[in-house]
Amino acid sequence: MKETLYEQSETGCCPRFNPEPWDNRVVAFEDKLFLKDHVRSFLHIPLNIGRVMAKNMTRIEEAGALAPEQLVLSDEKSLWGSDIYIAVSKEVPGVEMTRMSGTFLSKVFEGPYSKTGKWVREMKAYVESEGKEFKDLYFFYTTCPSCAKAYGKNYTVLLAAV
Repeated sequence: MKETLYEQSETGCCPRFNPEPWDNRVVAFEDKLFLKDHVRSFLHIPLNIGRVMAKNMTRIEEAGALAPEQLVLSDEKSLWGSDIYIAVSKEVPGVEMTRMSGTFLSKVFEGPYSKTGKWVREMKAYVESEGKEFKDLYFFYTTCPSCAKAYGKNYTVLLAAV
């Protein structure tokens, strides 16, 4: 059986995150393939993320579509829910798929999610300081809360479409 990213991680869940390739970088996606799903939230606090991720990761693994690098984006466009985008290596049957293209400025933040409002303001200022126009924003939560606690770091990457 093929080893998954989760089996390779120290926790048996999320791999340890290296912030260097993501901090203050330009990231380009060209037709990048994602499985798209929706998570219910209350004031941006996800209510069913564990169940949604488990269901989708099973589907991805069964399809042999695990991406070489873990990347899960969230659009956080509503207090009551967000769309999530799980990078995959190929189409997964029976789910909504989408492709993403564009240029993004990325910046890594570390700390509790209560700082999200501050991070968004910093990200907008960063985009402006680079002479770019802020178009859209995605959040890359690099580990689940349990793994963040185990690793002692809670990294979140903000990707601003420019």
